[in-house]
Amino acid sequence: MVMWVFGYGSLIWKTGFPFDQKLPGCIKGYRRVFYQGSTDHRGTPEFPGRTVTLEAAEGEVCHLEVREKQYDRKEYVDFFTDPMDTTTPVVSGVMVYIASPDKKLNKNYLGPASIEEIAKQVVHAEGPSGPNKDYIFQLEKALLQFGWDDKHVTDLANEVRSLLSDGKQTAA
Repeated sequence: MVMWVFGYGSLIWKTGFPFDQKLPGCIKGYRRVFYQGSTDHRGTPEFPGRTVTLEAAEGEVCHLEVREKQYDRKEYVDFFTDPMDTTTPVVSGVMVYIASPDKKLNKNYLGPASIEEIAKQVVHAEGPSGPNKDYIFQLEKALLQFGWDDKHVTDLANEVRSLLSDGKQTAA
């Protein structure tokens, strides 16, 4: 059996399961956003961290079970290796986990907030997998290694760095 999983967050740099092949690429019609709360990995119920989920967004392109248990939806999407050519997928039916904004189904959905508000939350959140800021910095680094710039991720990482430098803390 062959199963492809699209990793758009920490799966990019910390897969956590054996795999046969890694293929950089993108999906269309979604964008990466820090709207999902993490109370089990990058935060606690008292101080939830923020992790990425996908949000449907026309014209957008997004690059790249226990672990994803706080995500309440699975979808199957087309996968492309060239963000400029999203007409012919390389693989169809790639599984992706998505956190829905329905608070009845997803109690950890935090939703939209300004970059400043998200950064303040990130700086103070830490869970069993480490500080929330490390998640942001690792995601930014992994995306840049592929040559992909995600404005939302970069803006958030820069705001977190700014808050850390203002507070005389160290950034990754």
